[in-house]
Amino acid sequence: MSRPRRRLASTCIGTVTAGLLATGAALAAPGEDRSEGSDIAMGAYLDYGPPGVARIPHLSDWLGGKEIRVGHTYLPGDQWAGIEGRVSFLADWAEWRQAEDDRMFVLNVPMQERNESRVPDYEVARLIRAGALGYYDRHFKNLAERLVSLGVPDTVIVLGWEMNGATYTHRCAPDPENWKVYWKRIVTTMRSVPGQEFKFDFAPNRGADAIGWTKCYPGDDVVDVIGMDSYDQAPGKTFDDQITQPYGLQQHVDFAKAHGKEISYPEWGLFRRGDNPEYVRRMLKWIEQHKPLYHTITDYCPHGVWQCKQNPESAKVFRDALMPERPGPVIPTPVVPTPVVPTPVVPTPVVPTPVVPTPAVPTPGIPTPQIPTPSVPIPEVPTPQVPTPEVPKPSPAVPTPEVPKPSPVAPTPAVPKPDPTPPKPLPQPQQPPLNSSQWCVPLDFGEWLSKLIGKQAVCVRLDWGKDFGFWPF
Repeated sequence: MSRPRRRLASTCIGTVTAGLLATGAALAAPGEDRSEGSDIAMGAYLDYGPPGVARIPHLSDWLGGKEIRVGHTYLPGDQWAGIEGRVSFLADWAEWRQAEDDRMFVLNVPMQERNESRVPDYEVARLIRAGALGYYDRHFKNLAERLVSLGVPDTVIVLGWEMNGATYTHRCAPDPENWKVYWKRIVTTMRSVPGQEFKFDFAPNRGADAIGWTKCYPGDDVVDVIGMDSYDQAPGKTFDDQITQPYGLQQHVDFAKAHGKEISYPEWGLFRRGDNPEYVRRMLKWIEQHKPLYHTITDYCPHGVWQCKQNPESAKVFRDALMPERPGPVIPTPVVPTPVVPTPVVPTPVVPTPVVPTPAVPTPGIPTPQIPTPSVPIPEVPTPQVPTPEVPKPSPAVPTPEVPKPSPVAPTPAVPKPDPTPPKPLPQPQQPPLNSSQWCVPLDFGEWLSKLIGKQAVCVRLDWGKDFGFWPF
């Protein structure tokens, strides 16, 4: 596969170890060259394929652990198959990009095959007109689908870079108007692919070159970033000349601002003037001042600073400016004892809390009704006792009268159980009249029998004759 002449031709790239030895292994102390804008997304072109991916962490180590956020490569422009992205190394770059969310993948895409074959202007003009008519749309649709399928739909596409020059077949000068139409067709075709989030970077060479690059600008609707490739070469002898020249660094910044676009520096580095630390210092300061979306140095000889041993002074400036600042030694702060001032204890007055009695709410008592249990009396049948009558003895002077023997007491008849109906009251014995010859003795049958049969008495009549004339009672 052919490679871009300036970027992919044989170089003086050494191994990573050789790159480290080129500038010394010791970490440089931060100095006046340190860039305050070192947090801007930065990268380096290290190789187009897997070696370029593999060298990124070593470049980071050389820079004292600085994060390399931009991976940058080029599609080969010798055949349409390469421009369509049918190359294996795209998968390696896609994997690197997906490893961290804040990384950026920058891909330079040619607009024509035979891109470095020195095709004459008339042939370039014919190819431009064919592109403007849509003859090559399918190639760019295939590329867009390939990038989306690899998981890098947010790729920054540097389309037709350095179009204002005289080198590439995708140059603008042979037919600027149709070239702009062709650019629009490519962008519209790639944006039509579902899932894409591409950013299109319009990146001319610094200076007028073959045509003023503003004459090739295709329009704000199809451009997201306005970049510039700027190497240490003519036109201009000094860095100030590079700023102020027509179509130079200042015009680039002003043009982008006028169109509301971010800027970038996809390619920059040493060239023509050898090891030039002043150029590197001024370019890094310019980047710091204008805050581009990203910048990538072309890091192989003669342009580079890490993989090229012939630029040690420039390498030192680059490294010192971009290395993360390391904290200095910690100087302990002397401890000054603070005098202890006793705080007077102010007693807190105790305010009694008034006791608010809680009103007692009486609970009404609900009486439990007492249901009397009826008692049925069981009558007791008493056994009647017949007392023996006591016969009073007569006085000795009085002859003892003949007392008739009492009739034998009949056996006590069985008393029937009382009828529930209360018995009728029994007749009470009548008392004999006073001074009667009848003597009655009451009988005590007990309370219960007396109630049953009434009070009884035994009476004895004594007949002393009419003429006896004595009644002792």
